[in-house]
Amino acid sequence: MHILRPYQKDAVEAIFEEFKEARSTLCVLPTGTGKTQIFSEVIKRNLPGRAMVIAHRGELIYQAAKRIESFGIGTSIEMAALAASTTFWNQTPVVVSTVQTQKAGKDGGRMTKFAPNDFTLLVIDEAHHATSKSYREVIKYYSQNPKLKVLGVTATPDRTDEKALGQVFGSVAYDYEILDAINDGYLVPITQKIVEIESLDFSGIKTVAGDLNGGELSELMEREKNLQGIASASLQMVGDKRTLVFTASVRQAEMLAEIFNRHKPGLASWVCGETPKEDRAALLRDFSEGRIQIVCNCGVLTEGFDNPGVEVVVQARPTKSRCLYSQMVGRATRPLPGVVDGHDIDDPKVRIDAIAASAKPVCLVIDFVGNSGKHKLMTSADILGGKLSDEVLERANKKAKDGQVRMDQALIEAEKEEAEEIERRRLEAEEAQRRLEARRGHLKAKATFSVRTINPFDVLDIQPARARGWDEGKVLTQKQMDFLLRQKIDPSEMTYSQAKQTLNTLFYRLHNNLATLKQVSLLKSRGINGVNLTMEQATVEIKKIALAEGWR
Repeated sequence: MHILRPYQKDAVEAIFEEFKEARSTLCVLPTGTGKTQIFSEVIKRNLPGRAMVIAHRGELIYQAAKRIESFGIGTSIEMAALAASTTFWNQTPVVVSTVQTQKAGKDGGRMTKFAPNDFTLLVIDEAHHATSKSYREVIKYYSQNPKLKVLGVTATPDRTDEKALGQVFGSVAYDYEILDAINDGYLVPITQKIVEIESLDFSGIKTVAGDLNGGELSELMEREKNLQGIASASLQMVGDKRTLVFTASVRQAEMLAEIFNRHKPGLASWVCGETPKEDRAALLRDFSEGRIQIVCNCGVLTEGFDNPGVEVVVQARPTKSRCLYSQMVGRATRPLPGVVDGHDIDDPKVRIDAIAASAKPVCLVIDFVGNSGKHKLMTSADILGGKLSDEVLERANKKAKDGQVRMDQALIEAEKEEAEEIERRRLEAEEAQRRLEARRGHLKAKATFSVRTINPFDVLDIQPARARGWDEGKVLTQKQMDFLLRQKIDPSEMTYSQAKQTLNTLFYRLHNNLATLKQVSLLKSRGINGVNLTMEQATVEIKKIALAEGWR
């Protein structure tokens, strides 16, 4: 029996809610929070409808098939020599396949052996790849069935990818950020150290497809001086912790492992896409069981690799891609097995305390920077602070350059500092305006009017969401606007992303019997924090106020 975590339940409910209106929807969750668990539950609830699950790598296919079968659902694999039956008597409720397999062969590929009308659900794992031509063609083929629903699941995507994903998926059902998962006690907090190496100069590297040019980056990262700087700094910080190093090239992986082993024979090894499967499995087994401490890899352990014992990620492959960076960091954010699940009380503090008391209370991410020029290179601040301004992220990154810091705490401090700076500038501007008007020596009459509205972000103490690429060009329905206006909220003052965030928050509060926005607003005006009160508790407090103030 599978017990879903609260956010997983919310995600499943949100997906089916979106399916009432949309043919396709996206579910965004960070690595290590159970995307496969969520779409397995969606598949289960979709029965007796048949489902097709598509991914782009063999490891993901086997993992998905194993998890779906653990839900008691028959699953077959269509990949390479493995073939799923198409006959009525032998076909399974679920087929799992790679996009390459679906497109392989003549006359439209192997996907044409399947009848689109046989499937009512198409799941796209690692859906940030769904913008490619091959994925679009597979989606188009199965979408010939007018009853088909399409679900995409992905970790935190690129800001640039979001717009493209908005062209493939009609809506975003659920968006759970890494910082949300850390604050809820499901992922390990990230400590960040940003190391500056003078000889690293990225300013002359071109941008290709939204990221640093692979060949030019490899040439820079393979230079002996840069390799020595990365290895030396890493060894000073990792201690005896299990460490995963991401590199820009196979040669860089091989050379870094060789340098690590100069310091201590047998300390490190390396793996790449060309490593034979048997050798790779043996190496990762040695890594998991502690016979190897450091594994350098080029492009093979970003997806489908699950080892909760990893405590350090060395980013020796700088990137402009938020999605790629989050996948690499996600290899270390899982807590140790048995630490957060199994508690009788669903209390984030219990889980957070359990992680803090475990053998892996935090994970460490080491970034190497130099002269980045016009490039905006990713750090953990970018994936943790997806809803925060660039100014706040820059402040947090500066703290990580000054010393090793807990990035969730650094972001809180940076946000507070930025708010204080904004307030300081506002007060200075107001004072300057007052002095200007005083010099004019006369008063100007002006008509004023006010409409009493409620700022939900201020009242509920939530950070306004940044505009998401997939929301570009979208507008609220009249029904959604009317609902917000009835809550005394002016939707014209918000972006579409913020309006959707507000709607989701209000519906969540209603579903969980939490105090209404109006109740919380009234209590806040009297100095009472009612954000976490139930409706009944808020009513009791309001009655006390009414009695004390003599309301009629």
